[in-house]
Amino acid sequence: MKKGSKILAIVLALVLMTLAFAGCAQQGGGGGGGGGEAAAAGKMQGDPNDEYYMIVFVSGVEYWFPVFAGFKQAGNALGVNTYYVGTTEYDANKHVEVFNQTLAKNPKGIFVPPLTAESFKEPIDRAVAQGVSVVTFASDSPDSARLGYITSDNINEGQTAARAIGNELGGQGKVMVMRNPGQTNHDIRCDVFIETIQTEFPGIQVVADEVSNQDPDKSYTAVMTVAQMHPDLDAVFSPEANSGMGTANASRELGGHIKCLCVDVNTQILDMIKTGDFWMAINPDQGVQGYLGMLMLFMIAEPDLFDPMNGKKEMGQNPTYIPFVDNGLNMITAENADFFYVDKYAESLGYKSIEDMLSPGGPKYQK
Repeated sequence: MKKGSKILAIVLALVLMTLAFAGCAQQGGGGGGGGGEAAAAGKMQGDPNDEYYMIVFVSGVEYWFPVFAGFKQAGNALGVNTYYVGTTEYDANKHVEVFNQTLAKNPKGIFVPPLTAESFKEPIDRAVAQGVSVVTFASDSPDSARLGYITSDNINEGQTAARAIGNELGGQGKVMVMRNPGQTNHDIRCDVFIETIQTEFPGIQVVADEVSNQDPDKSYTAVMTVAQMHPDLDAVFSPEANSGMGTANASRELGGHIKCLCVDVNTQILDMIKTGDFWMAINPDQGVQGYLGMLMLFMIAEPDLFDPMNGKKEMGQNPTYIPFVDNGLNMITAENADFFYVDKYAESLGYKSIEDMLSPGGPKYQK
């Protein structure tokens, strides 16, 4: 058996275990229709014409790249076509617009991190009603009809960040938080961070909760301003990497005593971690997120692959409901930063470049 097939078999077993413990399926309709070539053949292979899309916001953000690499790898193993698309701006309306444009192509499945839960409820509901499988990742639209969600658990990320800083400061000091209001996963990370600090480290004061909207310049200005009022500021938490870059630049100008911690990484953050200009980052296991996400989409799109004991098929509903899968996270320090550079990752997978890694995958694009 080839390496890819072994990995696929192992991961499928894990997903099936998740399904077994998930219990009853979600009420309401489900996407995917009545199954396709995979169901007819009784094996984990899709129709070579099936198309699955990963739709992101701010498509140039490095975080998405390894996620699509995993998504594409699983798609290749399943024999289906995969695509990376998204917006160039941080705008919920434009994100929905790209979703709608993709939905008009009637794909087999869509993998999407909703920029806001509210803006994506109606589009996701419409997609599922149209027979398109939808799985959310990183951020969610929990009240929508989506039948799967995979993330690194934003609550755990907020708690992990708070405990790392709290323990490093010895339970005493001053911290601040950067925020991107409206992006569900980021709000959860920030809210849980503050709650955990206040509950578990009462000797640490949260002196500011500032808005950056993923803008390094805004986060730089915010830290410089807060540090004027609190020269003894000890640490800054950012829910994503772009704000983290700005906080690190401010810390460097202020003498480097402020410990910066963010969720997610990019090349600049990794470089600063290695030089000591950035303290630590928390990073979801992106490749696992994409790989499992594609498998979840496939199982939802091919509901006749197996027969769970929930009676949904008999009621004309999709029997596959995967409420939550945790793809895990990593703590990145100077000791292990070299493992997280995207260009090195792309090269390790045999791609010529990051752009090559983001190109479409599947039977239609085999060279």
